[in-house]
Amino acid sequence: MKLTLTTAAALATAFATSAMADDAWFPYDAEEVSPAFSADGTISPVTYTPVDKAEKPWNICVSFPHMKDAYWLGVDYGVADEAARLGVKMNLVEAGGYTELAKQISQIEDCVASGADAVVLGAISYEGLNNVIAEVAGKGVPVIDVINGVSSSDIAAKSLVSFKTMGYETGAYLAKKHPAGTDPVQVGWFPGPAGAGWVEAAHAGFMEAVEGSAVEVLEPRFGDTGKEAQLKLVEDVLQANPDVRYLAGTAVTAEAAQGLIRERGLKGKVDLLAFYMTPGVYTGIQRGFILAAPADSMVVQGRIAMDQAVRILEGKDYVKHVGPKIFVVDPDNIADVSRENILPPAGYKPVFSVN
Repeated sequence: MKLTLTTAAALATAFATSAMADDAWFPYDAEEVSPAFSADGTISPVTYTPVDKAEKPWNICVSFPHMKDAYWLGVDYGVADEAARLGVKMNLVEAGGYTELAKQISQIEDCVASGADAVVLGAISYEGLNNVIAEVAGKGVPVIDVINGVSSSDIAAKSLVSFKTMGYETGAYLAKKHPAGTDPVQVGWFPGPAGAGWVEAAHAGFMEAVEGSAVEVLEPRFGDTGKEAQLKLVEDVLQANPDVRYLAGTAVTAEAAQGLIRERGLKGKVDLLAFYMTPGVYTGIQRGFILAAPADSMVVQGRIAMDQAVRILEGKDYVKHVGPKIFVVDPDNIADVSRENILPPAGYKPVFSVN
């Protein structure tokens, strides 16, 4: 099994981590949604176990919105390492950002034209990829919806968590600290790029959780998950709202804001929360610069998506709509959290193909 990476050093890292993870990540505590693909379905606990090996070296195309932050690096680790473990080929394309919908569509079409047996899709848009998904599925190529979510009924499976639950858990953490009847606190809220399915879901969950509490959410600041874009939004909120007590939002928001909070002497006066986990957020919690974040085990979401693709191609039973169990990480429990289950290995570099 050959892995094509950005650097030779990363090659050694990938093989080493693959060997360690070969039999370590499963069985994994997960949650199934029934009926599959429903927004308000019943959630049931399941123990997820993948197939041992694929029956043949299937060609699986993976399409991501971008590789600009550590979150998608973690998903990349999951799909690449699982491809190597299963013995399948993987080709990963990334569009370059959440504004690049047309590019993602074109990349998917090119993947299928080049002979992809299945597509694992981290979608830029909840609605905007429905036509290409229908086109691909119509050719007999299954599409697996990973991480972000799409509204298409033509997908074959979903490997994702509810970002509404992620947002809800983050808001609930604050609401518990500041219940109704206590002094009100202002929260700057940075959900991510407007229009993305995961962003809209997280926003809805967060707002639902803080309703009726002493948490007052300032006008949401939507924006791309690039560091510069998020930092500018944070600066604007701090400038306009000197009494803000918390900044909550994407992992990039929390990571970018750490330095700004230190520079302005606001540590302990303005606390940071993210509604999903990255290596930077994990380290920030360890060091006391970030207060809390729910873990959605993005590595395992990537692994499950690859296993679903193989099961579908081989006509095996599979869980259609499933994701890892969500839990909140904060200073009280971080020492007990198994890092390798929720994040890529330290020093991991992007892997774009497994052959």
